[in-house]
Amino acid sequence: MTPGVRYLTGGMRTDDILTGLEGGDTAALARAISLVENQRDGFERVLSQLHSRVGRGATHRIGITGPPGAGKSTLTERLIQHYRARGLKVAVVAVDPTSPFTGGALLGDRIRMESVSLDPGVFIRSMATRGAQGGLATTTEEVADVLEAFGFDRILIETVGVGQTELDVAATAETTVLVLVPESGDGIQTLKAGVMEIAEVYVINKSDRPGADKLKQEVEVMLGIRRGAVTGGKGRQRAVTADAWDAPVLMTVASKGEGVAELVTALDQHHAYLAGSGKLAERRARRLAARTRAVVNRAVRQWVWDETRAEELLAQRLADVTGGRRSPYDVAEEILDQVRAAAGRGAPE
Repeated sequence: MTPGVRYLTGGMRTDDILTGLEGGDTAALARAISLVENQRDGFERVLSQLHSRVGRGATHRIGITGPPGAGKSTLTERLIQHYRARGLKVAVVAVDPTSPFTGGALLGDRIRMESVSLDPGVFIRSMATRGAQGGLATTTEEVADVLEAFGFDRILIETVGVGQTELDVAATAETTVLVLVPESGDGIQTLKAGVMEIAEVYVINKSDRPGADKLKQEVEVMLGIRRGAVTGGKGRQRAVTADAWDAPVLMTVASKGEGVAELVTALDQHHAYLAGSGKLAERRARRLAARTRAVVNRAVRQWVWDETRAEELLAQRLADVTGGRRSPYDVAEEILDQVRAAAGRGAPE
């Protein structure tokens, strides 16, 4: 290797990755995603170079979340098949649990989506929930940017559960699908932790099982309650929500492919609604503002711990903290005072 030149995954330089992405090289795409996910040298340059190609086309980002065992991967596989039949290129970002041994993604969706994993028009990438310093949602959105710039028409972001982290990740998409199953327990209890606020399409999967109709009714009731709360009561609901999205509750049996065509139609309708109402541009502007803040926070955090004496000072004061002589807040204030002094000498680049 040439001295003084930064090499990345597989000995590939940043320039080579950018050239490969421009030429549609899938190997360069995989390396670019690894670069972004692990925040290696050059990842911000890659994202900056690709930014002008993001948000200009008809790419639709779809978040798919729900409790474990709801059949999300099977449903995702069926969606891929429908989109590929229409000639669309599809990418999947599967956010999996982290392996306690390797730190990598544990489930491996390329194995679970065997029927589509060898299709050249399909790209599947598993991401571990260990996340990056900037937060898993930010990193997932950055990976989606790379995929969009590469030319994928549909980007499916599948999460492993419905915890707050998963909801944050799913919310980085333009349309979020919540997948439920009849045997997932109390249906109403499933719809907590902000799920009702972020989902635009609800799917009762495995709807050939007992209890599916009851769960569908419960979800529809909850949606009605939410709409009533937002609009201030039944009397004003029709006028206030005339141009609002009415979230559908669909029934599917993904293992048999039943109801998937209706889901695809609902996803297309929601994307058209966002584009036609101007909400797509509004959401993108909000996401970019939030992204800029996240990038600043990430850079400042890294600067604080890497470029100042914060880590050294913490090590010096740790015995006092563990001994009860000083609190973490006292030490944090001392570190911040030091950071302020360092910032006065030269802010982070």
